[in-house]
Formats: sequence, C-alpha cells, structure tokens
Amino acid sequence: MNKREFLVSSGLLGVASMLPVSKLIAEERDKVNADCVLIPSETAGPFPLDLTDNTYYLRSDIREEMVGVPLNVRMKILGQNNCLPMENIRVNIWHCSKDGLYSGYNQQNNLGQSGKTYLRGYQLTDANGIVNFKTIFPGWYTGRITHIHFQVFVSSSYSAVSQFTFDIEKRNALLSSNSSIYTKGIDPLNYNQDNIFADGYQYQIASLELDTTTNEYNSYIEVTVKGDGKLGLGYQEMENAKQFTLSQNFPNPFATNTAIPLELKFDSKVLISLYTINGKKVADLINSNLQAGTHNIPCNFVELGLNPDSYLYQLEIANSNGTYRTCKMMTFSK
Repeated sequence: MNKREFLVSSGLLGVASMLPVSKLIAEERDKVNADCVLIPSETAGPFPLDLTDNTYYLRSDIREEMVGVPLNVRMKILGQNNCLPMENIRVNIWHCSKDGLYSGYNQQNNLGQSGKTYLRGYQLTDANGIVNFKTIFPGWYTGRITHIHFQVFVSSSYSAVSQFTFDIEKRNALLSSNSSIYTKGIDPLNYNQDNIFADGYQYQIASLELDTTTNEYNSYIEVTVKGDGKLGLGYQEMENAKQFTLSQNFPNPFATNTAIPLELKFDSKVLISLYTINGKKVADLINSNLQAGTHNIPCNFVELGLNPDSYLYQLEIANSNGTYRTCKMMTFSK
C-alpha cells in the first residue's frame, strides 16, 4: 500500500495518548469549555480545500516557507454528551499568511496562490483528544478579524466546521511588537465588527501566551462537538465492524513492548503497518493469513529500532467479502 492509499483509507480515524488527562487539564486551564457547550458552526470560508485528497497535508508543521511569528496550536476535542476527550478523530486547520493570503487559490483578492499548500494540514487526536500544529501567527485581511479555520471529522457522516480567534489585546501586542513582519499593522477589528464572531465568540477564543524560553507563542483551545467521548460510527465504520474489531494497543503509552488486540469475524489476510505521524511507512507488524477469532499482535519497538514518538498503525484485511482498512495511533515513550 502506498502513502496515498493509507491516508485516504484512514483519514477519518486515528490516535493515542501521551500524558494523563488530569495532567493535561491541570496544565491547560487557560482556555477551557468547562460546560462542554457545542462549538458554533461557522462557514468554511472562501478558501477551503479537501485535504483528504492530498497526502502531504498529514503533518503537524504546516508552515512550509511562510514567514511569521512561530505559533504552536494545541486543540482538545471533547464529546458533548459526556464531556470526555474524543480520540481517533481527524482535525483539519487552515489560515491565511501574515499578509492575509490563502494557499491554493488565485483570484482578485488572493493573487498568485494557486497550487500552493502552505498553512494547511491535519492531525489525528490522541487518547486525550489532543492535536498539535506548528504554524505562524496569521495576519488579517479586510472585513475579517485574525482567525484560524478548523474542521473536526467525528465520523464518516458528521463533521464540525468552525473558527477560532484570540484575545484582542494580546493579538495586537503581538502584531505591534513584530511590525517588521506584520507590515499591515495591528488588526483594526474587534469581535463585534467581524461578520463571523459578531453573533457570539465565548467558546471561540484561544489562549495566546509567549514562551520566553523559545520565543514562540503557544495557543490552546477546547472544542466540543456532537457525540460521546469516543468515535462516532458512520457507514464506513459500520461496514468495518461487520468484518473485524481493532482495539487500542495495550499498554499505551509503552516503554518497550505493546500488543494490538484484533478480532476477526472471518478468516482473512491481515496486514498491519506502522507509519509516522507524517505518513512515512516504517514497518509491517504482520502480513499473513489469520483465522477468525481473537488475536493479539505483538510489537517490540526496541527491536524495530524506532525512536520514542507517536505512530499510526493501520490494519488492512482482505477476505471473500472485500478489503477493509482502519487505523489508530500508539505512543512509544521511554
């Protein structure tokens, strides 16, 4: 299987854990949605792209060659029904450059950007519902306050599309202190002057803090979407469930060894492959015929010679009913 087939087949699924939920909550209460209020739906904007058709968008660093103040975006996805983290969820983000331009389009107010891919990408939530992106602080353009677009793919049949912005005072302090980069000056709009946030913005303001040790800004926001703190089921997931059940590897995180629980409904050819979070295949864990029933697929990362990090593991099974795929993430942490 090539990288494109992997990404297309697993774009709606995905990931695992790195820190205990309690530790994350304790560290990141700057911007929370304690009542788990549903994120307002917003327009995808004038420049959305379908990232699933482009394999290079599976990435955490979305900057490419773009100049701007470094910004680390951290998002936590929660299920509205039980206010628990939603793991294995794809999150897309995209935003404009420091000059207010979007990649991928060429029109009068966005000249020369067709074919470009900067400041767009997607990641998969871990077991704590977290995704991280490395980007630059966005600029602004006429009629819109500084903002970042995002889309949360809860299942094959439902996704939440929205936007978030930042505290006005902190935003303008960043822009004014970096005027040699953001040559248009400070953003002149407030929330009520923006046609998206004018009807409410309480749950759409991300934190914005300067890390003086790295001279980078960190941003955090919690996003509540419909569903429970687990993956919702759409058509693809229901079809897969007729053939197999792929569970989260255990233990996870792990220091050396872990195992992947798999239940097959039918005798099948089974391929489980391991990928980096940027879509590079690093190993096949199993590639053989297995009988119907319960299996635990062992995995020793020390023997594989891999570095501590999060990895995607994809299952592909083939039997008389067809070929089926899904994936999750595991975290190797020494």
